[in-house]
Amino acid sequence: MKFGVLILEGPYQHESSDSAYHFTKAALEKGHEVLRVFFYQDGVINSTKLMEPQADDRHIQRQWSELQEKYDLDYVVCVAAAKRRGINDDVIGPGFKIGGLGMLTEVAIEADRVVQFGA
Repeated sequence: MKFGVLILEGPYQHESSDSAYHFTKAALEKGHEVLRVFFYQDGVINSTKLMEPQADDRHIQRQWSELQEKYDLDYVVCVAAAKRRGINDDVIGPGFKIGGLGMLTEVAIEADRVVQFGA
């Protein structure tokens, strides 16, 4: 099955980001294809390498980047949502790229299912 993943929440306010990460990882491990992970609204905060969680907390941006590297995933951070939150190419982590809503539309057309995490 071909999945698109849409993340609408930041990494430390809700469990949506963690759920999206674990869903994506499990889908890939089961042999499914993840066409794109699209970060939108507060979900764009997952992409910033400026986060510095405490040593005993997970580093969600690093987890996403490691997963992207392992599976060569396509991560797109919504440009408009990112700009509103002060996120640009200089502060996004490895594996993330800035893009527009057309890339979300594209994955919605190409995927068998788009799974949304967050409200």
